[in-house]
Amino acid sequence: MPMTHYMELLATNQPWNLILFMAVPVILAETVAITELFILFSRQFHGPLRNVNRTASIIGGIYFVGVFGYLMLNAVIPLTQNGEWRGPADVIAVGAYLLGVVPLLGLALLDLGITGRGLSDEQKLKQHAFWVAVFLVVAHIAMIFGMLDPAVLQSGATAMTEHGGSHGH
Repeated sequence: MPMTHYMELLATNQPWNLILFMAVPVILAETVAITELFILFSRQFHGPLRNVNRTASIIGGIYFVGVFGYLMLNAVIPLTQNGEWRGPADVIAVGAYLLGVVPLLGLALLDLGITGRGLSDEQKLKQHAFWVAVFLVVAHIAMIFGMLDPAVLQSGATAMTEHGGSHGH
């Protein structure tokens, strides 16, 4: 079965691509999300848990900027220039994955004190939780569309031409 470039990236060069493009960013983001919940409920704006949260947030944001740049140069630009996208599901999966840079960078900038300087601890916590939620949404969109057969969202004529006939037989 054909796969999206998102899934192909994760399946190629095992286990390294899976570790570099999925495990590292997701572990850092999940660390932020889990510690965020404890911070939200306990209102402990300072201390070891907040330090773990802050560290994972900064490392995750900086790391994903590198992933974003690498994939733009080595995947998105060449795929676009050569017309090699495998349909809408492929574009949505890769696009949503790369959109993860926005919330992860937002978290890092907030925790580095570059943004949100005049905000109270409570306001920073709300903004932090917002960025975590945005990341979870785009990451799940990437995973869902990335797991689709790329032909599913293509028009009937295009899908039949690319895959050697009708899918109904």
